Order: sequence, then structure tokens, then C-alpha cells
Amino acid sequence: AVARGLECSVEELFGGGAALPPSRGPKWAWQPRAEPCRFWEAEVGGRRWLYPVESVALNATAHDGVWRGGVEHEATADVAEQTLVLACCDPAAGLLAAEYARASGFRLLVFPRGGTAALELLKRGLIHAAGLHRSTEEHPKLNVETVRSHLGGGYRLLRAARWEEGVALPAEDRTRSADRLLRQSHRWALREPGSAARECLDELSGSRRLPGRIVEGHAAVAQAIRAGWANAGVCVKFAAEEAGLNFLPLRTEMLDFCFADSLTRDPRGQALIRLLRSRAHRRVVSELPGYDARETGELIHA
Repeated sequence: AVARGLECSVEELFGGGAALPPSRGPKWAWQPRAEPCRFWEAEVGGRRWLYPVESVALNATAHDGVWRGGVEHEATADVAEQTLVLACCDPAAGLLAAEYARASGFRLLVFPRGGTAALELLKRGLIHAAGLHRSTEEHPKLNVETVRSHLGGGYRLLRAARWEEGVALPAEDRTRSADRLLRQSHRWALREPGSAARECLDELSGSRRLPGRIVEGHAAVAQAIRAGWANAGVCVKFAAEEAGLNFLPLRTEMLDFCFADSLTRDPRGQALIRLLRSRAHRRVVSELPGYDARETGELIHA
């Protein structure tokens, strides 16, 4: 049902590890939509994967090669072991990728996915780390509980930030009350089921069925409202402000990056931890609208 709502296949949403012909060499982490297909290559858990290029706004790095007619062209042989792969819905993740490359010399690929989809990719061994933000001030252990439920033991959570989540509204809409918001007629930009933003909206709306269409990511919610085909949607404050929208805060959430214990012994994982604990990165995060870096860099067992 989620895949139908997003108008993609289950393999595209969660990744299928689909084999490439011939069977030797790297495999697709998830199937490309068409050929020719530009790709990035990365090593995860001792296996090499090809990733169809997407979200260039978050990944300001050239593709490693092109898959055309069943043949891999122009692959960069030594880049896979220098690449960290993250799936998350942080709209500022492109900034993180740029900082990571500058500080470590490694490359960070960011694939925009909601928390449930990101954890599924991690479970399948297709990415190094997954972002989730179900924990709130009222329920601070939800991220840990979610990881244990989906993945079991042997994982860590690295605090990326605390952030404000709420409802984005057109700039001229000065609604200040959630109750009033629900009494008004709105076309909603909806996040996919399984995302924390959708959970936030479901808690707000209760049994009400809200009209709207599903979009992928916080920035997509904000852009849908800015473009005028929706006039309300749940996203983080950063995305709303970047789009010049009004923002009605609902709750504070904790954004964590989840990864296997073994990544703490991998130079790429160690570089990510060092970056998030650095004074310079924490300062940058604290200056983003709606972000709080006081806990950034904290590492806990899940």
C-alpha cells in the first residue's frame, strides 16, 4: 500500500538487492527505473552495491559510472570503500554531506527516505546508517524502542539533532491554533505511512480523514504548499522557513542515525561520529532554523 501511494515498486522503496546481469561484481541496491542509468558505488558490509543516482540536490557529487545495455561503464574502482551511505529525511543532509567530505576525505551519499523505509534498507544490509525521529520530549525512548522492534540488538544511535516539527502553512495564513487548523478546510501534503511526520499528523487529526496527496520528504511538503496545490502539511521548521512559509510548531523530536555496532570500527563511521561531535558542526547545526545541537554527537546502545 505504501509503495502504491508513492507510485513506485516495493523494490524501489525498500531496495531489493536485485542482481545485475552478469552475476559477478556489484549488484543494484534497488532497481533503476530505466536504462541508461547513472550510478554511485559503495561497499556495505563487505559487499559492493550500485545505487541509481537520485536527489542530486543532497548529493553534490558526480556519478561513478553509467549502466547501459547490461554493461557497466566508467566505474571508479577505488571509491566504493571511501563511501558512507545514509538514508534519512533530514532536509539539511546535503550540508552534512559537504561537511563530512571536507572534514574526512570520505564521501557521504544521502538517500531521502522516511524512518521505516530507512530502517528496512539498513536491515537488508544496503546502507550503513538510517535516520529516524520518532522520539519526542514526551516519549524520549521511541527511537531506541523502534530500532529494537525492527532490527533487534547490536545497533547504536548517534544523535544528529533535536528539531521542531509542525504544520507548514502559506505565508499569508496566520493560524495559531491546531484546533482551529483542523476546523478549516485544507488540502494536505501528506507524508507516507510509517514516517514520523505522518504519525505526527495522525495524532493531530485523530479520527478525521484529511484530504490530500502523498509526497516524499519535508522539503516536498513545503514546496507543495509554496506551489499552491496544498495549503497545509507536516514538516520540520527548517523546510518551512526555507520555502518562505508560516509554521505552526507541534512538537520537538530527536533525530538519530542508527547503525550497526561494527560501524564504530569502520573509519567511515568513526569520521561521522567525530564530525557530529566537533564544535564547528554543532555550531552550524545550532544555527539552522528549528534545530538544537545540545545533544548532537551523543552515542547510545539500542
